[in-house]
Amino acid sequence: MTRAQSAIEMVIRERARAHPDSVWLAVEDQTYTWAEVVRYANRAANGWLELGVRPADRVAILLGNCPEFIWTYLGLLFMGAGPVPVNTAQRGVTLHHILADSGVSAAIVSHSLRSSFEEARSDCPDLTHAVVVGGPAAGGIDWDVDRLLSGSDADPVIEVENAPAAAAMLYTSGTTGPPKGVVTSSYDASPIGVLLGAAGVQPGETMYTPLPLFHGNALYVSMIGSMVLDARFALAERFSASRFFDDCRRFDAVEFNALGGMISILLKQPERPDDADNPVRTVLSAGCPPDRWEAFEERFGLRLVEWFGMVDAPGILLNTEGRVGSMGKPVAGVEFAVVDDDDKPVPAGQTGQLVFRHPEGQLTHYHGLPDATETAYRGGWFHTGDLASQDADGFYYYRGRKKESIRRLGENISAWEIETVVNGHPAIQESAAHAVPSELGEDEVKLVVVPKPGAHVSPGDLTSFCEGKVARYAEPRYVEIVEELPKTGTERVQYGVLKERGITPATWDRLAAEGTTEPAAGATVKEHHG
Repeated sequence: MTRAQSAIEMVIRERARAHPDSVWLAVEDQTYTWAEVVRYANRAANGWLELGVRPADRVAILLGNCPEFIWTYLGLLFMGAGPVPVNTAQRGVTLHHILADSGVSAAIVSHSLRSSFEEARSDCPDLTHAVVVGGPAAGGIDWDVDRLLSGSDADPVIEVENAPAAAAMLYTSGTTGPPKGVVTSSYDASPIGVLLGAAGVQPGETMYTPLPLFHGNALYVSMIGSMVLDARFALAERFSASRFFDDCRRFDAVEFNALGGMISILLKQPERPDDADNPVRTVLSAGCPPDRWEAFEERFGLRLVEWFGMVDAPGILLNTEGRVGSMGKPVAGVEFAVVDDDDKPVPAGQTGQLVFRHPEGQLTHYHGLPDATETAYRGGWFHTGDLASQDADGFYYYRGRKKESIRRLGENISAWEIETVVNGHPAIQESAAHAVPSELGEDEVKLVVVPKPGAHVSPGDLTSFCEGKVARYAEPRYVEIVEELPKTGTERVQYGVLKERGITPATWDRLAAEGTTEPAAGATVKEHHG
């Protein structure tokens, strides 16, 4: 029987042949060599096969940062199945949508997420198997992770001639509706390769991340990127500002990736005499606030390289010239442009939608959404939904989202996911969620609600109602109760009007009510990014 190996598997097996005893992965005090990586991936592959997962099936991964996430992900690739990493903060209708829409046949889930998973998996007839990490197998759970990884170290045997491999699938954040599954039909690593080249990491050096592996940033750039570069990979369970640079020293990390909120949070830490005494040379940053850029470089003695990329399609902007505030210029032959609503290029300095096209054409599609795919790729250009401008020197600058969404600590939040939950409250007639400025340089979530006639509800009731039903980072900080929402003649909510109003004297602030001095977003980053 034959089995086509993925490009990632071939890289891993080559590393294991070349230097099997060299360490690749470090997690807390544990280290794993390349030979061990192959063994654990083979065990996971054989375990999935024994459980009943077949090549071309998809499997959901609901785990935080841990070795089991990596063994699961690689094991699925080794046996030709498609991993579907899921944001561990997802709950309720959004989690159910992802499990049902992806058609996963199995899932591996953290014990802490067990109840949310069991509730969301209802009405998902394809999801017939489940494995738990950190808890016992019982109820709807077939195995614990020890059972999954107790199989043979041998290469998996696929009982299908020329077994097809399922593509991995990552879900968008659902900024304009339910999250969409992104499937890569033809992979081109050259844009990522240029990005990694800009990091300057040499074989044997360490790349560090506390960002979640269920995001493309940590999964593709840090984890898989370290494999491609033959570098070491240091993984933190979550983001912690107080220990961040101590972790970099501990692992001797020369590079890490940052999201805009992280930069602000790290700068808010008390200054230390040894701030610049760390091994980091380069930070690959997405969304650094311009007014914090140079201060961050100077305080911590490193170089910040800003870039733009997205899960939806392969295209990267890269700023290696240190032009503060810019996402950079296109790389690897991918064309970028800024266009108006008629897809006509706008002059330099004007704002429009950022679009790009790969020289090989369309390489991705939205799972089960041909119309959305066609719309996104209309005219042969991928439409990002982001607003941008370009200067006379060809540098691009981010100017926000074309459609209303909320960006909080590197997470794109859909108003839809918050409103769907809030509108289920028995006292609420309708609601609208929108962005207001955050102390951290991104957004905070404001919720505007209209109660049902005669009903009474307090802002605190609404924020409590959201807990556990939406992602933690999507929980509203601000609430305002109004008699009606501003709408167009076709009864569409005018989010622009709400955003312009911003924080009013009638707006309730959860942090003020709780007597909290630190921004809510900072706590959220510690919870979900390490």
